[in-house]
Amino acid sequence: MHFLAIDVGNTRLKWAMYDAAQPGAAVLAHGVEFLDNIERLAEGSWAELPEPQHMLGCVVAGDVVRRRVQAQMDIWDLAPNWVVSSNAEAGLTNGYDHPSRLGTDRWVAMVGAWHHVLAQGRQRPVVVVMVGTAVTVEAIDADGKFLGGLILPGHGIMLKALESGTAGLHVPTGEVRPFPTNTSDALTSGGTYAIAGAVERMVQHVIAHCGQEPACVMTGGAGWKMMPSMTRPFELVENLIFDGLLHIAHSRFGSKA
Repeated sequence: MHFLAIDVGNTRLKWAMYDAAQPGAAVLAHGVEFLDNIERLAEGSWAELPEPQHMLGCVVAGDVVRRRVQAQMDIWDLAPNWVVSSNAEAGLTNGYDHPSRLGTDRWVAMVGAWHHVLAQGRQRPVVVVMVGTAVTVEAIDADGKFLGGLILPGHGIMLKALESGTAGLHVPTGEVRPFPTNTSDALTSGGTYAIAGAVERMVQHVIAHCGQEPACVMTGGAGWKMMPSMTRPFELVENLIFDGLLHIAHSRFGSKA
């Protein structure tokens, strides 16, 4: 049995083929395409793949992009399945006011993070940070309930906003410094510490609400840039969304996969 997992973000599509739709499955192949290049998949990196029996994906780029991805899957006799955030999934409870309006990438990443922490043998609160085009900071209590989360701009959006709204700030990317002494470093440090401060505030909220320190998990393409500036120890998990998709697929397909 083969399982195809797809993560469609704001700028790139990431995919992975596994030998089963279950946690810990072996990766047979994987790849990344910018959204402009989706039409290359069927005749390119997907052409030589074994036909998957199941597929599950999350998409934040909208229905038009989702339909473009589905068109590339016409090379297989495969029913597309896309995660829609729900009241509960794979052991996690959704505390959002309107559960279906929660971004699927956030929901799937939280499922992955929750099970990642459970696998370490201790059930505890979790703070999940995803660093990409936008930054999300999620709080999960020790019973697996999503309490709520933050959304803030990533580094790139912050810099573009400052460049467009302030004269004279078109400068190269700088370094993160304790005391920046040039504009490039001041901009880069300001954005980094703004994100770090938001994360620290969420950790404090979780401690106050749950009465214990949370496990802190980080993911996303720019996660490695943030790690040195965090005020608390974070574990960087590279493929958290894929981990979440595997857990959801296992709960949905079970023995069929």
